[in-house]
Amino acid sequence: MSKVRHVLGISGGKDSAALAIYMHHLYPDFDIEYYTCDTGKELDETYQLIDNLEIYLGKKITKLKAFANSMEAPFDHKLKTLGGFLPSPLNRWCTKSLKLDLFEKFIGDDPVISYVGIRGDEDREGYISHKPNIQSIFPFRQNIWSEDVIRKVFAPGNHKFLIETYSGFAKKDISERFAAILAQPVSTEFSGTAKMNRLLALDVVDFNHLVKAFLNTTEYPLATEPNFPLLANTDNLVRDDVFRILEESNVGVPKYYKAIEFEIDGLKGSYSRSRSGCFFCFYQQKIEWVWLLEQHPHLFQQAAAYELEGGHTWTDGESLAELSRPERVRLIKLEYLKRSGSVKKSSPYLLDLLDDAEEEGCATCFI
Repeated sequence: MSKVRHVLGISGGKDSAALAIYMHHLYPDFDIEYYTCDTGKELDETYQLIDNLEIYLGKKITKLKAFANSMEAPFDHKLKTLGGFLPSPLNRWCTKSLKLDLFEKFIGDDPVISYVGIRGDEDREGYISHKPNIQSIFPFRQNIWSEDVIRKVFAPGNHKFLIETYSGFAKKDISERFAAILAQPVSTEFSGTAKMNRLLALDVVDFNHLVKAFLNTTEYPLATEPNFPLLANTDNLVRDDVFRILEESNVGVPKYYKAIEFEIDGLKGSYSRSRSGCFFCFYQQKIEWVWLLEQHPHLFQQAAAYELEGGHTWTDGESLAELSRPERVRLIKLEYLKRSGSVKKSSPYLLDLLDDAEEEGCATCFI
């Protein structure tokens, strides 16, 4: 079997950037390959973050670009082949064609461990490749394993193996509790997630060694790695930790996360962006479109031009031409201020106000 490759995707957002810094600092012996997928439609701040990371890491970040022989930006090239049909949450061709397909071509058939920047305060998996040669690991979470691995490890037919293996390195009383929890059937009152969390809570390191012991019997890429330092990792990093890592490293937080003040009808507030990625991302909230209109008007006009050319809109039921009318902007800001008034602000980046938006979006940084 080929040597296992360790890879980490940089989206230009906070989490993947912080993970790159984190892995470089804690696991310098890993020869991690860093990559990014460029649609040609990112904000300048995204490219600046990638430049800053290269300096910090002392390593080039591989730039993957679809349709490399085209004179057009990858997004524009693909859009033209689709007759101007814009991507949407129901047809995310931008993610597939400009990012995921590129990633899987970059990997080929090599065995790969892919490090994913999903935090301990998030309840999601992100994109998990169906290719058997790619295994995802989540260093920011106490449970570093992907759902597909956990599902296979704790399948009913493995219980005898798990109990015998666990008792080999865990204390007797903990082994007995492990066996009791493992035997407890999943029900509406005791979900599979709750069961896994209780097993994990007994001892994170023992849990990780148990999973690794099972993986050694499989064809997962990690089965060929005799030593894997993350088995001893008990960290559980949340959003504030991510911002701290970026600031303390001097890589910096992308400017689009930082709050910008505005005033409407005598009321004061502030807005920002919740995500990296394309400036016209269809997952943006209305207030984020207003942010783009006022902070990057030339990019807003480009996004509006795509609507006119293709006959579609980025958001349901409203064109950017309609959204940009002064009275509509006023109403969006007032509604945002009303909503934000009931939310406790825990950081200067306003993401508490944009939580719903942060939980969605492009999967490229979660590969």
